[in-house]
Amino acid sequence: MKLAEALHLRADLQKRISQIGTRLGLNAKVQEGDIPAEDPKELLKELDRNTEELQQLITKINLTNSKIKSEEQTLTEMIARKDTLSLKASILRGFLQEASQKIERYSNKEIRIFSTVNVQELQKQVDQISQEIRLLDVKIQTLNWSVDLIE
Repeated sequence: MKLAEALHLRADLQKRISQIGTRLGLNAKVQEGDIPAEDPKELLKELDRNTEELQQLITKINLTNSKIKSEEQTLTEMIARKDTLSLKASILRGFLQEASQKIERYSNKEIRIFSTVNVQELQKQVDQISQEIRLLDVKIQTLNWSVDLIE
């Protein structure tokens, strides 16, 4: 199985586990004399099976990510770099949005408001970060579809 397939399977398992949680909640209580739509004991068994399968799959994915290297970086390092760059870019975009807003003055007597940073320079930095994120994403996706999952 390719790493990308395992990642899709992981997402499916996570959705399934979430749905089991919802179904458990819907069947946690019934009126006296009624029976639940689904047997909570069976749902709990299904939850156990799915979480065990998910744990094994995550372990294999993490082992694969930590052993596979490209250009002297493990897949884990590339993912961490992409995640932190994405977080940084998101914060900088929000800051740029605030710094870019024009404050209209209705008269010359009103206080002038100025940006605390050079918006143009910071936008170039965000663009560079975004490009690095895209390049990392391409490398990661390429590896995901070319690498076999470590069993």
